[in-house]
Amino acid sequence: MIIADTQKAITQKAIMMPEPIICDTIWTDASLLTMAAPADSAIADGPITDGLIAARAGRILYAGPAAKAPALSASHTISCQGRLITPAPIDCHTHIVHAGNRASEWQARLEGASYAEIARAGGGIVATMRATRSASVSELVASALPRLDALLAEGLSTIEIKSGYGLDTASEIAMLRAARALGEVRPVRVHTTFLGAHALPPEYAGRPDDYISHLCDEMLPAIAAEGLADSVDAFCEGIAFSLPQVARVFAKAKALGLPIRLHAEQLSNLGGARLAADMGALSADHLEHLDAAGITAMAAHGTVATLLPGAFYFCRETKLPPVAALRAAGVPMAIATDCNPGTSPLTSILLAMNMAATLFRLSVAECLAGVTVNAARALGLGAETGALAQGLSADLAIWNAQSPAELVYRMGARPLHARIWKGQTC
Repeated sequence: MIIADTQKAITQKAIMMPEPIICDTIWTDASLLTMAAPADSAIADGPITDGLIAARAGRILYAGPAAKAPALSASHTISCQGRLITPAPIDCHTHIVHAGNRASEWQARLEGASYAEIARAGGGIVATMRATRSASVSELVASALPRLDALLAEGLSTIEIKSGYGLDTASEIAMLRAARALGEVRPVRVHTTFLGAHALPPEYAGRPDDYISHLCDEMLPAIAAEGLADSVDAFCEGIAFSLPQVARVFAKAKALGLPIRLHAEQLSNLGGARLAADMGALSADHLEHLDAAGITAMAAHGTVATLLPGAFYFCRETKLPPVAALRAAGVPMAIATDCNPGTSPLTSILLAMNMAATLFRLSVAECLAGVTVNAARALGLGAETGALAQGLSADLAIWNAQSPAELVYRMGARPLHARIWKGQTC
């Protein structure tokens, strides 16, 4: 009788025990910063010290304390030996596809020339345009790869790449094809942005409205037809395009089903951020001259403020973006390199975080949110990546670090231990 009762109890216990969830990979013994909760509380509470992540088919099944994990079974288990895991960084504003460089312009600025003076003298964006128009797609890919590889060495999972140095239909298409090709030759998620309204090409000198008509009537439809752009950007500035011109571009983009974002309030306040937010933009970027009306509109519409400290540093700007006001209004802040040949030749997302903290006084929590969850939101990818949470892509960065602050305070260090993209070590 005792034996029968014992066997019955064992059978009932076996029935009650759930079958383990089958995974491809489990990462254990980790210090885990998921960024799935508000960044301030995540940093204040500290990383999860007994962290575990389980993934299958490139998606996260579980991320949290090992003690609270469900029953799991995996063919591959990796001990992280106490290392810190965060979501893989995202660079949500770059211009890495281009030909040539503008080192001579940088030297001219050292000698006193302003960005606007250089642009009006035929330099700036138009100088890069001339070099880019003469390059083939394969040449553009080859020139961009070293810049991309530098970013990947810091754990990057996702990069936004803009056109805007071609300024005619064929050249803009070539740039976007090159950007797409980068995502084929490297394991990285590429978000492409059409930035035809970046500068006025020489053939339209004195005729900006005609160029905007050409962009809306020919360039944008051709690019949309090929599926080459994931979003549309513009440069709203005195040396670029006016509010009415930008509004025309955005209206056409929205009619074609393309999300919008804007270079706004970098050199002056034209009200671009307010226009962008009112038209449903994912982000407004730069924002040194942003005013209260722009902040209110961005907060109301959920538009992300993308801060670009590399350009601020490189151009020796003195007007700080209104970080305290953005923070008070609850506007999410992203951080990006703005990697470009003229005003921010920066290929380090970690250094961008350090600059944001040092120059703009962002906290460690804000910096880490700025290159993960908020950067994903700025690209409309919040349901895909940017945090360590069930259902999201298994995009992880495993660091030779224990404290999140280590990722922000070092300059020139490469603390990455492993980059995981879609569940695979890259």
